[in-house]
Amino acid sequence: MEKSVMEDARNQTEVQEFTLEGFPSVQHLGKVLFLVHLLAYLASIMGNILIITITWADHHLQTPMYFFLSSFSFFECCFITTVIPKLLAIFLSGRQSISFAACFTQAFVFLFLGTTLFFLMAVLSLDRYLAICKPLYYPTIMNPRMCFLLVTACLALGFVLMVVPIIILSQSSFCGPHVIPHFFCDFGPLIHLSCSDTRSTEMLAFVLALFVLLTSLIITIIAYSNIVVTIVGLPSAKERQKAFSTCSSHLIVLSLMYGSCVFIYVKPKQRNRMDSNREAALVNTVVTPLLNPVIYTLRNKQVHQALRDALSRVRLQK
Repeated sequence: MEKSVMEDARNQTEVQEFTLEGFPSVQHLGKVLFLVHLLAYLASIMGNILIITITWADHHLQTPMYFFLSSFSFFECCFITTVIPKLLAIFLSGRQSISFAACFTQAFVFLFLGTTLFFLMAVLSLDRYLAICKPLYYPTIMNPRMCFLLVTACLALGFVLMVVPIIILSQSSFCGPHVIPHFFCDFGPLIHLSCSDTRSTEMLAFVLALFVLLTSLIITIIAYSNIVVTIVGLPSAKERQKAFSTCSSHLIVLSLMYGSCVFIYVKPKQRNRMDSNREAALVNTVVTPLLNPVIYTLRNKQVHQALRDALSRVRLQK
């Protein structure tokens, strides 16, 4: 009897793989959706690579703001690559299997990079605050060493905050069903499949999500409140327009990121609204990464000038 109980317990935890359900209701449009999302993915990657390349190639853009922006673009490329290739495979062939280890690795990398991106957005807010409100101190404070330390701190915080709940959840029992009602291994769907008592893990995830979102949001609100006050007080209309133009791009990206992430993660019960989470996650992993390079390049005159200079150099070489 005791041996049977032990075997049952072992069988509960020895899950070899999960199945990603994807979007079964639109599976008949698989090839069309594959093409649309492939083009969006390639456009996102190319747009972010363009930002990174222009930033490092043009000495006019080798400033703290563009260092943070190029870091953001790099991590965003990694972030969407964690999820989109599997989504493309789902559109082509229907449900996709993923091993237990790969599933939790994907969940961790996704949450780790997502958290890092939110902290980087907060750092971009601080950078704009110092540049606009404290211009005399800005070169001294935002030196290359400080910029590197801030990006490293964002990475370290993302890692430390997300590794604990993922490890705790990976130690839970998974006794079936093994179908994840999502297109990637996110924390909520995995909680949904666990046979263990996950209330404490859910609460920990909720608190951490609240901490990440609120911390970055509060920093951003404080920074931009001071920025608005300073901009309004600028004597020149041209200076005011330039400052608002730079900051508005940042605010558009922020609103897109916060909107989808608050909907998905800031709720104590991760078991609720699983179907609607899929659509919100598409905004976070497909739409926002596609729009970010467009917003930052189309609304930025310095990037426009850098692109024109690069094209001029290419024509001269020919």
